Amino acid sequence: MTSLFEETFNEPLPSRLRPDNLDEFVGQTHLVGKGKILRRLIETDSISSMIFWGPPGVGKTTLARIIASHTHSSFIDFSAVTSGIKEIREVMKQAENNRVFGEKTILFVDEIHRFNKSQQDAFLPFVEKGSIILIGATTENPSFEINGALLSRCKVFVLNALEEEDIVSLLKHAISSPKGFGNLNIDISDDCLHLIASFSNGDARNALSTLEMVINNSDEKDGIIHVTKTIIEQCTQKKSLLYDKKGEEHYNLISALHKSMRNSDPDAAIYWLARMLEAGEDPLYVARRVIRFASEDIGLADPRALSIANDAYTSCHYIGMPECSVILTQAVVYMSMAPKSNSLYVAYETAKKDALKELSEPVPLVIRNAPTKLMKELHYGEGYQYAHDTKEKITNMQCLPDSLKDREYYLPGTQGAEKQYKNRLDEIKKWRKENQ
Repeated sequence: MTSLFEETFNEPLPSRLRPDNLDEFVGQTHLVGKGKILRRLIETDSISSMIFWGPPGVGKTTLARIIASHTHSSFIDFSAVTSGIKEIREVMKQAENNRVFGEKTILFVDEIHRFNKSQQDAFLPFVEKGSIILIGATTENPSFEINGALLSRCKVFVLNALEEEDIVSLLKHAISSPKGFGNLNIDISDDCLHLIASFSNGDARNALSTLEMVINNSDEKDGIIHVTKTIIEQCTQKKSLLYDKKGEEHYNLISALHKSMRNSDPDAAIYWLARMLEAGEDPLYVARRVIRFASEDIGLADPRALSIANDAYTSCHYIGMPECSVILTQAVVYMSMAPKSNSLYVAYETAKKDALKELSEPVPLVIRNAPTKLMKELHYGEGYQYAHDTKEKITNMQCLPDSLKDREYYLPGTQGAEKQYKNRLDEIKKWRKENQ
């Protein structure tokens, strides 16, 4: 093992590399890009109370520290993990004294969701009268975790998980910067950097900590530290499966998951799910595909499948990996075991072909609205039959254009609950035929 680290910093790499200004900040361009609202507020020192909401390691605390370096206000860094009502009162007293002397106080509260209702209420009067400008950081949905009265006085800024390329850029900076490992000669390939980035799941702090561990545990030869894929896998305790989230294998694996669920094979579905998640796939991507599957391959054969899929997406969003893996397992097993029907998919694809061929086909006059006198004179809505006025709640009114009047798109199957819809549609068609 290398001995070149005796002269490196004792402070963790993520802290050493924390940017001091917006030009060094990576990611969140929708908020701090040139001309964006948060950047303007910081640069003009026009900060008002706000909440930063986003997953770990995306820059919430860093943005607060950048604000601290740009503002002419007194800046207080406060942690909801180690503080209680007593500490809040002391800080509020200090802020009130600052206000008396004409100085604003910006109070940054990390993990504000950890404060209970009474602790959050303690901030409210001071925010209302302007003694403090509150900046809270949270990984939880503010709508559920922040008191409504306090939340209504704060602007919520949503921070997103960093893109893989953003994290690779940070890793390269860490290797070249004097504050990082710029004083060392490190041999690390782009593939290895992307591997670390993919394992981090959008968390910059996680990626930098992993890089530091990897470099500290890599072998040195002739003054060069050689980083290998094997050491990355050992340090992260994750195996680099044959997987590229933007390449062919990405689509091969999601196809395997989809087709296993379609074939009602829960064991295969669980395996392909695990392959994707353990290779670093975004669980929300998988959850979105499960939502699509619920309508494309199940549809009305089990209408509850769509609700299950949506619940899985929401739950994955709330708790992330690795905890959400079992939630996705529940979802893919449900989809695998549910009765199958592709009737909705076939119906739309068939209708789409007709729609593209007949884009100029006019809407039948009978089902057009007629809000003006001129439209009525042009026979808009003439002969319209209101289904609710009939005993059967059905009419023989033609709703398709003449060229498509006998076209059938939805052809329900006989699996699961869709059999009921098929019976109902058969009854409707029979009634219309008998009452032409």
